[in-house]
Amino acid sequence: MSQIERNSLVTLYYRLGLTNGDVLEDNFDDEPMTVQLGCGEMAEGLELALIGLTPGQEETIDIGPDLAFGYVDDTLLRALPRVEFDPDLELEPGLIIEFATDDGETLPGTILEFNEDEVRVDLNHPLAGQTVRYSVKIVAVENGSAAETIH
Repeated sequence: MSQIERNSLVTLYYRLGLTNGDVLEDNFDDEPMTVQLGCGEMAEGLELALIGLTPGQEETIDIGPDLAFGYVDDTLLRALPRVEFDPDLELEPGLIIEFATDDGETLPGTILEFNEDEVRVDLNHPLAGQTVRYSVKIVAVENGSAAETIH
């Protein structure tokens, strides 16, 4: 039976949540997803925790900020002019919206507070600074040349 290695192609069910029981993403009632390890598709800590697992195994893994979504970076707390936001957008604290970066990428930002003149935004990943809990069930593992042809 194949076990997961650093560059395995892994098909799995997963649930992402917080250690308080909140669930943020869950595909256990859906189709399993397939990921190529080592390509940055999943948090580094989760990839490392999957190594050695085999099809049929189920695990619950807590991953700290250092290997999940990083720590809060105070330089990513910004005050932006209110006029830069769509006037039809109903702002509210906690709302997560996408912002375009100078290089054309997008990143999520969380509205902290706002007034008529400015909007305070947190551009850290919404899960920065938090320990996350992944529950996984491994469906299939492919290693070797079959796995390398995906990317």
